[in-house]
Amino acid sequence: MPRRVPLPPELHGRAFRVADARSLGMREGRLRGPDLTDIHRGARAPAILDPDDLLHACAAYTPLLGNHHFSHLTAARLWGCPLPTSFNRHEPLHVSTPYPGRAPRRPGIHGHQVRDPRTSARFGFPISDAASTWLALATALSIEELVVCGDHLVLSPHVLDPHDPRPYVTVEELEQRASLHAGRGSRAAASALRMIRPGAESRPETRLRLLLVGAGLPEPEVNVPVTDAAGRWLGRGDLVYRRWSTVVEYDGDHHRTDDIQYDRDITRIDAFHAAGWNVVRVRKRGLSIARGDTVARVVRALRDHGWNPS
Repeated sequence: MPRRVPLPPELHGRAFRVADARSLGMREGRLRGPDLTDIHRGARAPAILDPDDLLHACAAYTPLLGNHHFSHLTAARLWGCPLPTSFNRHEPLHVSTPYPGRAPRRPGIHGHQVRDPRTSARFGFPISDAASTWLALATALSIEELVVCGDHLVLSPHVLDPHDPRPYVTVEELEQRASLHAGRGSRAAASALRMIRPGAESRPETRLRLLLVGAGLPEPEVNVPVTDAAGRWLGRGDLVYRRWSTVVEYDGDHHRTDDIQYDRDITRIDAFHAAGWNVVRVRKRGLSIARGDTVARVVRALRDHGWNPS
């Protein structure tokens, strides 16, 4: 069996344009080798790239980007927004070009034209900045999902990653950018912006807060310290009604499957109870088919500690 011609060093291990490969002397037969894949016409990528992996899919298209950038839903995923669906090879990559350039049109690509491109870099890819990405989502997501993404983008985690500075955008920056946005989605963005709160560390936490506020309950504080009567720190609560000594906790699957986290949760919640706080724990079902039961449980807990809805 003849030995496969090695790739030039400058093309090894990455996606590349066919035109660049030809300029380096690569022949058509080599470009069709089993170690390469043609996910996008005019480019080749290592066959080990997984088209169901977002980073791999973006890497396969990057040689064809030129002065374009990833945007909209693709940028939202690269910013880590907790969207209701996961990426797969059937979802087009969203790519934007500055006006008056022509938006890309090719299979697997959803092209856009933008008049005021503001970009950042994530994972080595040029993408729309956090504010631009969020405003673009206003044309595609429900108000609730838009708030979920907004909460994620404005979050300053209690445990910071020095390699991933947060927040990606502040509430004030979102407000300023939204005030200048008069295009499609501007009304949805304005509505969602009023409900974005810093502090939510997960999609379920935001959805739970919106459920309670939408049902007419007071708005809770988000991920704030809980203390006893002497001011001693007991832990952080997901949603805290300090005036009525009530904490609402979302109990995700990782709380049960991670033994260390589970033990910490039990110790923390026991401390809340011992200090006289009511604790309402909500599971996944409580945000879907049992939403009414979730609201009723929180109402009972608040009333037990003096809340009067009238």
